[in-house]
Amino acid sequence: MATVRDAFWIWGHDAGCHHNPRFHWNIPGENKLGPWEGACALGNIPNCCRVVFAGKPEPPFDEETEKLKGFSQVVWSIVGDSASTRNNDGGDDLAEVLRIAAKYPNVTGGIVDDFFRPNTRDARMSPDDFRQAAERLHHAPRPLKLWLVYYAALFDINYSAWLDSADVVTFWNWNSRELAHAEENLERVIALTPGKEHLAGCYLYNYGDSRPLTRAEMEFQLEIYYRFLKEGRIQGVIACANTVADVDLEAVDYFKNWLRQHGDEPL
Repeated sequence: MATVRDAFWIWGHDAGCHHNPRFHWNIPGENKLGPWEGACALGNIPNCCRVVFAGKPEPPFDEETEKLKGFSQVVWSIVGDSASTRNNDGGDDLAEVLRIAAKYPNVTGGIVDDFFRPNTRDARMSPDDFRQAAERLHHAPRPLKLWLVYYAALFDINYSAWLDSADVVTFWNWNSRELAHAEENLERVIALTPGKEHLAGCYLYNYGDSRPLTRAEMEFQLEIYYRFLKEGRIQGVIACANTVADVDLEAVDYFKNWLRQHGDEPL
């Protein structure tokens, strides 16, 4: 029987990359845990979204995927975060994701991060290219899913031409102002994308406001995601990220204790 823990994912970036001063996030301490080590430290999270951040890692992904063999499922990056520029002109890492999935059976899909650009109101692929990417994943020797990152800040723009082609929509509240409306926002994205799988993004640090999450903020969001999981309204929760799993944050400690308490409950 599936458990609450089975529905959790780690957002995986290279160890230490969020401490780069260019991002001005003011994260304390030193992060030494990669995605697998971070997932273990946070409560044996069984699944991973392995996403390119600031251009790293670069293909081929074999060496990094070897480190992820203990995960039940891995979704690999097709288009990295906004600081990853190698695919800004219409390129992608889809061929590499397809190749690595043929080699590693726990790779079950590809994800596009920071895909929509609200400043210019466009996306990093055309709707046709995005649809074709989904079809290439679906028609792989072992069918794979196309995952998409979607933020509360995007609600005022009609991105249905892309959302229609995604299999899985992951939803994120970037700052404390958006987090205060987490339940309303989550309900809104579910209504906006019927028939999709939905995962709630659970930040372990307040990147939008460049400060630690409070214990109360972590408790607040986990209560909502737990209820939506139990009701079957979302299919998972993504903890972001291993990069703050070992830097002595109160909200992270609360997350660990919460998962220890609820992780073995049946869904």
